[in-house]
Amino acid sequence: METVYDWVSVLVFAGLITLFLQRSSMENPPDTIWHYLPPAVGCALANYVGNEGYMIPAVALLVAVLAYTHIVLKPFRSR
Repeated sequence: METVYDWVSVLVFAGLITLFLQRSSMENPPDTIWHYLPPAVGCALANYVGNEGYMIPAVALLVAVLAYTHIVLKPFRSR
């Protein structure tokens, strides 16, 4: 945990885990585990790319992960 990419990607991934665990405990979950694969891979890839020194692609990947999470997973939807 040395770079900002480490911290941001772990925080976003922790949010994904929390959302998944909360939703998987529902009687009829609105999404499946496969919906969480793209943002999880995106977090890992953004962290790797950022640690390799490619700031703009890393930030773009993190923005894409957040956009996907907001559009597809809809973490703030009402029950």
